[in-house]
Amino acid sequence: MSSWKQFPTTGIIFILLILVPLITTRNDVLTWFSLTLQYIILSQSWNIIGGYAGQINLGHAAFFGAGALTTRYLWISGLSLPLALLAGALVATSFALIIGVPAFRLRGIYFVIATLVVSQILSLIFETLLPRANVLPMKLLATYSLIPRYYLSLFIAVLTVATVYWISRSKLGLGMMAVRDDEDAARTSGVDILKYKLVAFAISTFLAGLAGGVYAYYSSACKAGYLFEPVWTFDAVIIVFVGGVGTVLGPIIGSVFFVLLKQLLSVYLPGGIHVLVYGVLFIVVVLFLPEGLTDVIKRYRKLIAVTGETPSTNVQGR
Repeated sequence: MSSWKQFPTTGIIFILLILVPLITTRNDVLTWFSLTLQYIILSQSWNIIGGYAGQINLGHAAFFGAGALTTRYLWISGLSLPLALLAGALVATSFALIIGVPAFRLRGIYFVIATLVVSQILSLIFETLLPRANVLPMKLLATYSLIPRYYLSLFIAVLTVATVYWISRSKLGLGMMAVRDDEDAARTSGVDILKYKLVAFAISTFLAGLAGGVYAYYSSACKAGYLFEPVWTFDAVIIVFVGGVGTVLGPIIGSVFFVLLKQLLSVYLPGGIHVLVYGVLFIVVVLFLPEGLTDVIKRYRKLIAVTGETPSTNVQGR
């Protein structure tokens, strides 16, 4: 019943997001919203395999990069953007299924290392083969606008969140969570472990490919090697853990927090110090809030439900 009560709030937020380009045309505001939405797509895609299926994939950047590279080159070559995005996502998924069967034969740290190695190899290959930054042709640069990039980011972000929401309440999601919680117990109960891992991997990488495609459309210039850099994986992992692993709301909260803090720190702190500060903050959150920032919201709601008043009201009453 509680999930139905959230729909009016969700609808209001969605309407407000649609109105953002009508309210302001400031590039810095549209950039912040666009990047936040793109990180929501990326982190939610990792949340499916890492949060719901319990498989720590540190090679997520490989599928982001595959989707980005495919989408960008097909779109620049003249293919319509929707078809280029779909092609990029399918290439990412196809690659995932090719390596998925042998990779899932590995368990624990061996699977983690294997996925990380795949991403690193691809990054080195494309950095060597395509060392120059790919800049949009003059015709596309002349008509470049953040507004269509923002709306594309919003549409794919809503699609991604809706997918994760459906998974969290479906039989498929229950199977994934059974694998996550105890593989041996799930296997004993008749759960097809490999099937659920592969399905989670396919959905996760399809959405990661879409995330890459959205970024490829958003970016006016990018290097092929950079699209496969581990930073895309670790950013997604940090966001999910800070927000709340295996939750629908967690990656959304984590993305807002991540992009806002990252931009503020990069402006006010010199050099690369902001990266160090963010790393320390991440460790603090994980240590003291192992369930992420969503746990703070849950505790706040419980406090209101029990006391019937907000903490500020409580303090004033005393």
